[in-house]
Amino acid sequence: MTIKLSNLYKKFDDNIVLDNVSLDIEPGDVIALIGASGAGKSTFLRSINYLEAPDSGHANIAELDIDYANIAKDDILALRRKTAMVFQQFNLFERRTALENVMEGLIQVKKLDKATAVKEAAEELAKVGLSERADYYPKFLSGGQKQRVGLARALAMKPELLLLDEPTSALDPELVGEVQASIIQAAKAGQTMIIVSHEMDFVYNVATKVLFLEKGKIIEEGTAQDVFYAPKQARTKEFLARHTKNLEMGNFL
Repeated sequence: MTIKLSNLYKKFDDNIVLDNVSLDIEPGDVIALIGASGAGKSTFLRSINYLEAPDSGHANIAELDIDYANIAKDDILALRRKTAMVFQQFNLFERRTALENVMEGLIQVKKLDKATAVKEAAEELAKVGLSERADYYPKFLSGGQKQRVGLARALAMKPELLLLDEPTSALDPELVGEVQASIIQAAKAGQTMIIVSHEMDFVYNVATKVLFLEKGKIIEEGTAQDVFYAPKQARTKEFLARHTKNLEMGNFL
């Protein structure tokens, strides 16, 4: 079922950050948001699940209709049950093991019993290659491992839409690949997602659709091939000229 985001608008003081952004997302789409700092990418992502409160706009996600201007507490909870977020800075509970971090949402939000939560959390950790780290606390994990726990935690919720906000930006370069590989695996499994990323090789190889944001508006959209190598807008060309010279093209999906 198509996810529809319509006319998301957000203003901070006199600064319009999202200017009536609309987007249709098909099941299994991997949407990549690119653009300069301050273009509105992270605000758009955080507005979808109401971590940032849009001034207005609508969302339709798996028969859930949201009017952001008149959202109720129950709507917010329902919205967050249908979406999941992977942050830049991991946001793990330091006093809980990797397994317990993944279990948390299953117990608190999905209300699963402990035995079922343990089973499902272990399955998700296995998918990101961390079964042997299940009983480790975050302080004993590398940055890449922490981010893969964060990804497992999000995927365990079985979200209709997975939101990833610069998921590799806080990692040392040698750890980026392991997180990207786990995201690619989730994409291959059919997870619908929106990714904000500055890693252009990764965007090119994982995205089914690329959106270029400028001053809170989508000014260019299309396949990675179209946007990267046949952009229509001068601003897109200017931005990508600095990023596509050494682009590594692969066949990830």
